[in-house]
Amino acid sequence: MSRPTSPEPVKILSSIFSGSTGTLHGAIQILSETWGDIDYISALLPFTYTDYYAQESGDHLVRRFVTFETMVPPDTLPDIKLATNRVEEAFMQDGNRLVNIDPGYLSPAHLILATGKAYTHRPYIRDGIYADLTLIFVDHTFRRLAWTYPDYADEHTIAMFNNIRERYMIQLARERAKNHVRIQ
Repeated sequence: MSRPTSPEPVKILSSIFSGSTGTLHGAIQILSETWGDIDYISALLPFTYTDYYAQESGDHLVRRFVTFETMVPPDTLPDIKLATNRVEEAFMQDGNRLVNIDPGYLSPAHLILATGKAYTHRPYIRDGIYADLTLIFVDHTFRRLAWTYPDYADEHTIAMFNNIRERYMIQLARERAKNHVRIQ
């Protein structure tokens, strides 16, 4: 019989893209006010993997990946997604999103994104939010799955997530030591 245990805290991460760097940075500022200090922010990256958002958000989208120093329980993922939805709504103009925020979390074992869209590999959590298992950590690196978005499967993106995970594991070890939990 397995015995329920409390999960370890996870690292909040968000992919944020917009056609305006000012809007992008404004959204990042609001997220920082919500979740605390940013401990990683990527360079500005072109968002060129799909034109799905072009009509709503513009043709020349730029993206940043951001993580926060604050760690949270994994079951707060729906709250995180609902909070980012409110930030997107704050930047809406004429019914169009000027910023798109894809939040999720990184754990020792995987990277999970939050979404409001159901699909076969996305279990329902609560409040209209589903968990999208995007990457798994196997043999010292994140690995893509059959449904992983191409931009998350990109070797440079995976290298970035591996580096973020290394820093997160140090942060997690400090948290374990602080709470006197034995490191495995």
